[in-house]
Amino acid sequence: ARTDARLPFEPSAASSSGDAARSGPLVGVRVLDMSSVVAGPWATAMLADQGAEVIKIESPTGPDMTRGLGPAPVPGLGSMYMTANRGKRSITLDVQQAEGVAALKRLVARADVVVQNYRPGVAERLGVDYKALSAVKPDLIMMSISGYGDSGPYAEARVYDQVVQAMAGVPSVTCDGSSEPSLFP
Repeated sequence: ARTDARLPFEPSAASSSGDAARSGPLVGVRVLDMSSVVAGPWATAMLADQGAEVIKIESPTGPDMTRGLGPAPVPGLGSMYMTANRGKRSITLDVQQAEGVAALKRLVARADVVVQNYRPGVAERLGVDYKALSAVKPDLIMMSISGYGDSGPYAEARVYDQVVQAMAGVPSVTCDGSSEPSLFP
């Protein structure tokens, strides 16, 4: 990311934010979506459905894994990804590099909400946690999603649908005793 150039989502005197093209109670709200897979992207898609301007931020080295899930009319744009990221704009930033963090902070300065679902401690290590980002935008709202919270015996565990179903005991109630326990599809 270049820090000397204007990012595509930074307003200039000659551009508008595009609010006129959206409708709903969240028109005028800008959300930076640093999440991946399902929970975060689904939450921010609902914000976009309500009129918020949502900017999806992906890593150049590891984009959202759902890009390859489901039928894909265009490689890298699988149906799961397209559904959970509808109504969003997109940018690639490498927040593992100082230039990427600087670019993110420029976007945060004009954002209202940041959503992330890094494992506990990762946002802090990268310098993109609430403390670091609210220093740029004191009234920032930050939503951090994690499967098991930021402390406790499972805090570091990755959480996907099948893991949640297994931990909740779903397989024990989905069989009739004559078949193997199973998960919901």
